[in-house]
Amino acid sequence: MKIMRRLALPVLLISLAFASMACTLFVGGPDYPADPVPVSAEAAQSMRDQVKQAIESGVAGEPITFQFTESQLTSYLAQKLAADQKPLMTEPKILLRNGQMQVFGKIQRSVFLANVAIILGVRIDEAGQPKIEVVSADFGPFPAPSGINSAISSLISEAYTGSVGPAATGFRLENVTIADGIMTLTGRIK
Repeated sequence: MKIMRRLALPVLLISLAFASMACTLFVGGPDYPADPVPVSAEAAQSMRDQVKQAIESGVAGEPITFQFTESQLTSYLAQKLAADQKPLMTEPKILLRNGQMQVFGKIQRSVFLANVAIILGVRIDEAGQPKIEVVSADFGPFPAPSGINSAISSLISEAYTGSVGPAATGFRLENVTIADGIMTLTGRIK
């Protein structure tokens, strides 16, 4: 009985050490929104199809309008991140509120997991292309990765050229509006 009592503490400590190695430790970060945003391959494809159809049916010089939902954009981003061997984040969620694109996700470093929030401003440059600017980036206790602004801008630009570009030779954006879960893009084919 005395031997059992003597061994109980070391066995317990060793068990706890092994259990902690197998776990991921959540270390905080910004609040991850509770709002559900459904993710599906169909939503991402519907975004591509909507763009292609609008461009093909658009008459040169007439305004063309696209409306993207949070689900479409989140699904598209989730597909892009899943294709990357070392994605910037996992479990993305895009909210379209108050003129901004709010991107949330999770980032893991070693056994530590944290929530991430990246707030983006979207405007149009002189060439009629979307210009994405990082308004703020909160990576919890982790430092923001170097080049975060250029990485996100290139991801969005790739998404734009991947879904709009090939179908839209000569397409120029004129207006971007973000509100109530919808991003509306208006432009013309020149």
